[in-house]
Amino acid sequence: MGDERHEKIQQRAYEIWQREGGLHGDPERHWHQAEADIDREAALPETGEIASTDVLAVEALAVRTGLSGDEAQALIDRLGKDRAAVEQAARSLKAKRKS
Repeated sequence: MGDERHEKIQQRAYEIWQREGGLHGDPERHWHQAEADIDREAALPETGEIASTDVLAVEALAVRTGLSGDEAQALIDRLGKDRAAVEQAARSLKAKRKS
C-alpha cells in the first residue's frame, strides 16, 4: 500500500502543479497538499456522506464570496478541491451578477 499511496500523492501533486500554471513553484507545498487530500479521501466513508470538513469548506466559500451555500457547493462539486480555481470561479460568478 505504501507504493500505491506514494504514486497517488505524486500524481496529485503533479495535477496541483499543472492547475497552478506549471511554473516554477513550490513542490513541497504541492506534495503536502496532495498528501493531505489523499489521506482525507482515504478516511471518507464510502457511504456517500459529506464529511464535516466539506460542509465547512462550502460555508467558508459562501461567506468569503457572498455566494449562496448552493452556489458554493455547485462550484466545489464542479471544480473539486482546487481552491484557486474555485475562488476564481466564485469571483467571476459574483462579477456577472453585478453587471
